Amino acid sequence: MTQTIHVSIAWPYPNGDPHAGHLVGCLLPGDIFARYHRLKGNRVVMVSGSDTHGTPILVTAMNEGLTPRQAIEKYHRRFLEVQQQLGISFDLYTHTDTENHHKIAQDFFLKLLERGMLYPDKQQLLYDEEAARFLPDRFVEGECPICHHPKARGDQCDNCQHLLDAIQLINPISKLTGSTPVVRETEHYFLDLPKFQDRLREYYQSGKDDWRPHVINFARKMVDDIKSRPITRDIDWGVPVPLDGWEGKCLYVWFEAVMGYFTATIEWARNTGQPEAWRDWWYNPDAKVYNFLGKDNIPFHTIIWQAELMGASGIYADDPDLPLNLPYDVPANEYMNILGSKFSKSEHRAIWLPDLLERYDPDSIRYYFIAVMPETRDSEFTWEDFVARNNNELVAWWGNLVNRVLQFANKYWDGSVPDPVELRPADEELLARVEAGFQSVGDLLEAVKLRGALGEALNLAREVNVYLDSAPWFGVVKADKQAAATTVYTALQAIDHLATLLSPFLPFTTQKLYETLGYDGQLFGDLNIVTYQEETRPHEALVYDGTQAIGRWEPRRLPPGQKMRQPAPLYKKLDEKVIEEELARTAAGG
Repeated sequence: MTQTIHVSIAWPYPNGDPHAGHLVGCLLPGDIFARYHRLKGNRVVMVSGSDTHGTPILVTAMNEGLTPRQAIEKYHRRFLEVQQQLGISFDLYTHTDTENHHKIAQDFFLKLLERGMLYPDKQQLLYDEEAARFLPDRFVEGECPICHHPKARGDQCDNCQHLLDAIQLINPISKLTGSTPVVRETEHYFLDLPKFQDRLREYYQSGKDDWRPHVINFARKMVDDIKSRPITRDIDWGVPVPLDGWEGKCLYVWFEAVMGYFTATIEWARNTGQPEAWRDWWYNPDAKVYNFLGKDNIPFHTIIWQAELMGASGIYADDPDLPLNLPYDVPANEYMNILGSKFSKSEHRAIWLPDLLERYDPDSIRYYFIAVMPETRDSEFTWEDFVARNNNELVAWWGNLVNRVLQFANKYWDGSVPDPVELRPADEELLARVEAGFQSVGDLLEAVKLRGALGEALNLAREVNVYLDSAPWFGVVKADKQAAATTVYTALQAIDHLATLLSPFLPFTTQKLYETLGYDGQLFGDLNIVTYQEETRPHEALVYDGTQAIGRWEPRRLPPGQKMRQPAPLYKKLDEKVIEEELARTAAGG
């Protein structure tokens, strides 16, 4: 039965180049999951975009002498290019500074206000007297009052993941002037989160035990101490508050950015000429919505986004009580650390993706970050591990298997798939085990256990290596070419199956292998950077076009006699000297 799957990926700030934390935290997990479901024949829409209204954008713009819009256009383009190079197959990767997003976010605000879920109240905020302005979230830094981390932000502590009010910070410092801010009163709208407490608790009890423990445990604990949160701020960059008398104030970025999953789906539907299609993902109760993110975003995707969806039920529907779909799963990853600390753009501690792509192939990059993906605990990036896993796993277990069998077939069967005539019990047993991988690997992918799924597929590749080491093929090719043909055919058939099993993880090289085996067409579709024109200005987006994709998640018979193309190695073995080179480059901030 065809499923309807929504893949929502956390929106990064385009305030600098994308780094490996973005890739391993949410981009790569969401892409693997989406590609698998496309192969299954399910209806998939995968969306995200650049979160353009965060105060980090303003900080970057000031530091680089740009306007906020110039800053986001510069770095948004960098995100588009990197994601295209890495094959992150968004149906739409847009950004939040579009007319579409502004209007829908304002409609959410008005719907929540109409239903009494927002209320105005006075608020004490930090004010920079030297700059003569209030200090929103990222413009202030200080000691966390909960865990005492020395560099907590004004909205959240990344060390303990607790949401904060800036005035809670100990010894706060303005990032604008370096001065100590004072407390002043202002008025803002608040989201009345306590009104959602019972509904959220019920939501957490309904099938959420399958969520990753660090996600569901955090959410259940947080809802017990739920408090109202301000959802507007004193700033002139963002989505304006749609009320008279509130000029100069905008919707808080954390309030409107998560709405992007909804707004981007509507934009995608319009762009593809099916303006009502978005309803299939948001009002169809059988649809499943998955939110992919890093653990610093757990509060926003387990409390706030759910409350907004609950409060905006019936929006753009004839039935005002028609419920919007809540996330089916929130498979948030833990952190990947570098040199013992979390990746951080603001502190220039990262492995930068544009830089990485200059020296390494995209599937080699993808492989490493899947292999060490921090699904349930923090992991550590090291250059030694990067080189070792590329050489000892990707090249040795999989790449060498493919290369030696293809080269052998090309040499002795003139580049054609040999005819096995009749398979022997050992051949049938191997193919049965590999074909069972469509179920075992698929089950792990369904459960968003991506590292396990990759490991299962590679274990099957190792079984093919063991089969070749024990079966007659090379040694009997002259004495009994038919016996060798049966062995080589069995290996090629297993490799064909493995190419499909590995294609969500390694889309570039499996496409190359697919063509080398003699097939035509694309396992997946193309990724293009396109420009969309709204009423006042254009914006760029990354778009997946799967109309030419012919992939499938099932075994198929490799036709004997099929003419193959000239084989070439899929992967490169890395010289260990790159470890020292990369360590020097990392130490220099490169």
